[in-house]
Amino acid sequence: MFDERLTQRRELVTRVKELLVRALQLDLTPDEIAEDSPLFGFGLGLDSIDALTIIVGIEDELGVVIPEDMPYIFRSVNTIADFVASGGARDGTV
Repeated sequence: MFDERLTQRRELVTRVKELLVRALQLDLTPDEIAEDSPLFGFGLGLDSIDALTIIVGIEDELGVVIPEDMPYIFRSVNTIADFVASGGARDGTV
């Protein structure tokens, strides 16, 4: 059971990284993005326009709704994966 959840978690992290690279047209491979590296500021250096692109991609591809009052979800790949793994806000509420 634990191994299965760990495998699912790794697959989710990979999907998030692939989504970031594809949606933002980053000149990186998914493997080059550290799971705990900040996405904004000193990390990947993303900006507010990138945030909108990420939100749309996550909502469309991963089937969750990102509430406006939860910007901390976008700290890193891991925080996005944690949010999605928890089921997110599927109907617009948490």
